[in-house]
Order: sequence, then structure tokens, then C-alpha cells
Amino acid sequence: MNIFAKLRSGVTTSSALETRTLAHELAAALPADATLALHGDLGVGKTTFVQGLAHGLGIADAVTSPTFPIFTLHRGGARTLVHLDAYRLENDRQIESLMLEDFLISPWCMAVEWPEKIAAWIPKNAFHLDLGITPEERHTIRLRS
Repeated sequence: MNIFAKLRSGVTTSSALETRTLAHELAAALPADATLALHGDLGVGKTTFVQGLAHGLGIADAVTSPTFPIFTLHRGGARTLVHLDAYRLENDRQIESLMLEDFLISPWCMAVEWPEKIAAWIPKNAFHLDLGITPEERHTIRLRS
């Protein structure tokens, strides 16, 4: 089963390492220019997932949540990773002022936390991933079909 089929079926992880490993595997299968919309509440592992994604793209930078700067760029791997936290954005118009297009030089990957805040701006071909947490504190990741 390839990574996309596995994620469509839904995956449950028991540790941050397992979540990062899953994202690492996904990074290798993504097309050259890809947007990932990471849906889920606070604390479900979105930033942990992006850490694994960065590692899978060959990026050695430390990855933390870009809540206050809104986005961070990570270079040094197979492609540039743009990590966007849209939590503080109030509408789609605010995203335009960030001029993200200037940083999307192929090949790139953009991971968007809180994509529902800028839903109209998210590309139609984005990969939408639902992240959650079970009562047993295991993390769930599912790729929407």
C-alpha cells in the first residue's frame, strides 16, 4: 500500500516519532510543488507532522510553529518548505499581503496550519489532512479523498 492509500485509510500513531516518520514518508511521494492543508485542533500534532515533512525533504532546520511570524521558510533540502500558520489571519485578503508567491519557487512544499481561516486561498489541488487525537492520546492522520 502506498503512502497516499495508507493515509486515505487513516493512520493512528502512538508517538511524535511515529508521526514524524509518517510525514517523512509522505515527503518523498509529494509532487514537485505541493500544498498540504493541515486541519485539526490545537495540540493534535500539526507542527510535529511538519517537522517530519521537513526532515523528509532533507531540511535540517529546527521547525517550530510560526504562529507569531505567520510563516517561516526552510531551505537546504530537496525543495523549499513554507510553513504557514494561518491562525491569526482573519480573512483571505490578509494572506495576499504576505506575498507568499514570491517564495514559491519550484520545487516547493507549503504546509498550512489552520487552512480553514484562508479556505478560498488554498489551491484546489491541495492535499487536505485531518489530524486528531483519541481519548487514549494517540494521534490520527487521514488524507481526505
